[in-house]
Amino acid sequence: MPRPDRDTPKTAAQQPSPSPSLGEGYRQKSPVRIIVDSTADYAPEVARRLGVEVIPFTYITPEGEKVDDLWETSDPHEFYEGMRRHPEVHYTTCAITPGRYFEVFERAAREGTPTIYMGLTAGLSSSIYSAEQAAEMVREKYPDFELYVMDNRCDSAAGELLAIEVVRQSQNGFTAKELFEWACDARYFVHGYFTLDSFDALAAGGRIPPAAANVGGKLDIKPELSYDLNGALTLRGMCRGRKKALRAMLQDFRENYAHDTTLPLAIVSTDAEKDADWLEKELRREKGCAGVTIIRSQVSPILGCHVGPGMVALVFWGTDRRERLSLTDKIARRLRGPSA
Repeated sequence: MPRPDRDTPKTAAQQPSPSPSLGEGYRQKSPVRIIVDSTADYAPEVARRLGVEVIPFTYITPEGEKVDDLWETSDPHEFYEGMRRHPEVHYTTCAITPGRYFEVFERAAREGTPTIYMGLTAGLSSSIYSAEQAAEMVREKYPDFELYVMDNRCDSAAGELLAIEVVRQSQNGFTAKELFEWACDARYFVHGYFTLDSFDALAAGGRIPPAAANVGGKLDIKPELSYDLNGALTLRGMCRGRKKALRAMLQDFRENYAHDTTLPLAIVSTDAEKDADWLEKELRREKGCAGVTIIRSQVSPILGCHVGPGMVALVFWGTDRRERLSLTDKIARRLRGPSA
């Protein structure tokens, strides 16, 4: 993993809780401003401890438009229970506009602190393009201001783990440019695997045919999913039953984990705490993982609108995902360059 040596206290063991002990090494004291968005599914205490600015997405429910404030003013169980009770209702989400990004970036420019924005992948949202558009306008108006916009190329708590480590690395004396380049490489070492309770939300959003969702439900088929190098969702496999899907996630963890217990793991769900508890219990039985910090939080309504209640995800630092490219992808990268 592209990570220099550091003298940072090891993190303490973490029981299921939204307020993990991240240690003094995670406090942001560097001269680099780090901005993120709410889709990284931060536990609110984690976002406050890191000192990052969180730009909220918005979403639309039967009650109207709401702001994703990391569940500070709403209850995740009530939100997802509402989706269970009314599966016919289609929840929608709204991308962050260039104007909103410009407002945030210009405020940073006026303060003059070099800034990095780490946003939701273009594989799932168009917002990152709006961020790049706004950044260009800010650079034209403030030509001496350092502003970097990075596509996380991952989603949910994978973005959280990446931001956590970027904050810690920022205290090693990196310039904003160096930190941005570090993060652009490090994002490929964050793995995320998840399973869904049903295909209903994907079908409602037009991501799979309704007939396929119906068949999957009747056969008790549960998918294991991940994301590719561009951040788009990928299907890892289909399992007969929930427990087999969870065990498939554990197997991917065994095969790809970096075995660096100074780095936290994350388990997030859409109101599926029983399965999240089971997954944490099994993880702590893995070699060297009994005392590793595990961050627990609920998936934001932004991503939750598209996957529905009952999703469970496991996120961790692991092997370089670029090394697992298929033959055709390797050919494409040779033609388009390593940043493709």
